[in-house]
Amino acid sequence: MSTAARVDARPVQLGLRENWLQFTLLVIVNVCVGGLVGLERTTVPLIGADVFGLTSDLAVFSFIIAFGVTKAFTNLAAGALTARFRRKQLLVAGWLIGVPVPFALAWAPSWGWIVAANVLLGINQGLTWSMTVNMKIDLVGPARRGLATGLNEAAGYTAVGVTALLTGYLATAYGLRPVPELIGVIFVAGGFALSVIVRDTGAHVALEMSQHPKPPPSGQEGTLRATFVRTSWRDRSLRGASQAGLVNNLNDGLTWGVFPLLFTDHGLGIAAVGVIKGLYPILWGIGQIPTGHLADKLGRKPLIVTGMFVQAAGFVLALALLDRPLLAGVLSAVALGIGTAMVYPALIAAVSDNAHPAWRANALGTYRFWRDIGYAVGALVAGILADTLGLNATVVAAAALTSGSGLLAARWITGRRSS
Repeated sequence: MSTAARVDARPVQLGLRENWLQFTLLVIVNVCVGGLVGLERTTVPLIGADVFGLTSDLAVFSFIIAFGVTKAFTNLAAGALTARFRRKQLLVAGWLIGVPVPFALAWAPSWGWIVAANVLLGINQGLTWSMTVNMKIDLVGPARRGLATGLNEAAGYTAVGVTALLTGYLATAYGLRPVPELIGVIFVAGGFALSVIVRDTGAHVALEMSQHPKPPPSGQEGTLRATFVRTSWRDRSLRGASQAGLVNNLNDGLTWGVFPLLFTDHGLGIAAVGVIKGLYPILWGIGQIPTGHLADKLGRKPLIVTGMFVQAAGFVLALALLDRPLLAGVLSAVALGIGTAMVYPALIAAVSDNAHPAWRANALGTYRFWRDIGYAVGALVAGILADTLGLNATVVAAAALTSGSGLLAARWITGRRSS
């Protein structure tokens, strides 16, 4: 049975079925969000090395560091900004900031322009992806959070993968620039137009708060500072989710920069690298539909812990079969994609479970801060290790870190709801 209230003379209901039209529009918006960042997955590391002649892996990975740091801090700010602005306003603003990105990637005269474009891309992704997550959770209510976040992330990361695959083929046919990057114009235009149409979800948040078994926090308890401390360390389950999110995106940031260089060094062409780079996020994306549902049925912790170990196995496969680079890349991408699909919706749902609606946006912003700072940490670690010890050693380090994160998640995440 759905719950209804009347706000501003409009009936407001919580539930996926009750809000299917708005939910569907937000899913399509997140396809555009993922597509825009997918532009970079195959070609940009190769642009750094082949077009601009960068010889240091750390210098090549600097665009990922810029993206990760900017997106992480934007995620954190986005939670606080929801107290002053409507979610829809922040969503539209994110698209306006992303307008220059595909043009800069296509015609940047120097590597510094690529890095600057990734600062804008980080802000765009932090605002748009954060708001689509929050708005979907607002619409469905507490009962279907795993499925809602699974559908949201599936849309975004499937678009990342398909775009990475498409840019690989376009780069083979037309060169690394500008044709592959200009398909981003479609994503920006479509995402902006749909974001203008979609309705804000503030009334749904108000309805859920009115029905919550616990009263809203008083005093400083719900502030960004208090929520940051609680989500980062004080709450055991939120701490476990935050560190797992960081390592998960560390893996993504590392493979983003390392895999194109690793597999081209072993003889693969750009199209084959595009297949590997596309397969990982496609499986990551599509897989979140069933795993999001399983997170609601089986609980968050089993999927999180198992998924981290599956990801670690993916790195082992990449090196164990490197004498057959295409097979190694495909099997590694499959394991990484499935493992990440298990982890991603379960982590967002776990954070939502342990956060009161009054400070949930700040909790999700904090979690997403730690998760997306993983892009920067992964690129930084990958650049330093690759320059000093080589690309293979970088992959070994990723496998070890991911296994350790899985053990911490098993110890810290309790499976109970604390709010």
